[in-house]
Amino acid sequence: MTPEAKVKAKIKKILLTHDIWYAMPHGAGYGNAGIPDFLCCHKGKFIAIEAKANGNTVTSLQHHQLQLIEFAGGSSWIVDEDSLDAFEKFIEGNV
Repeated sequence: MTPEAKVKAKIKKILLTHDIWYAMPHGAGYGNAGIPDFLCCHKGKFIAIEAKANGNTVTSLQHHQLQLIEFAGGSSWIVDEDSLDAFEKFIEGNV
């Protein structure tokens, strides 16, 4: 399992533990470019999550999409090994 796949597995566990609906769009070239790895909805709140590992950063296109989600009233997160705990605390306090 790749380091990013491990981060995604931990994110899934957090989402499932808190009964949060999520989808993982498949980037096959037909959708919008830069869409986050997880699109979530819980109790009327929209949360987008981009998973990263090993200090990798988002692309400018991913950053732009995350900003658009924030501008539309949703929450966006870039989650890596170091921010998993902070993300889970956010979930526990906001869902």
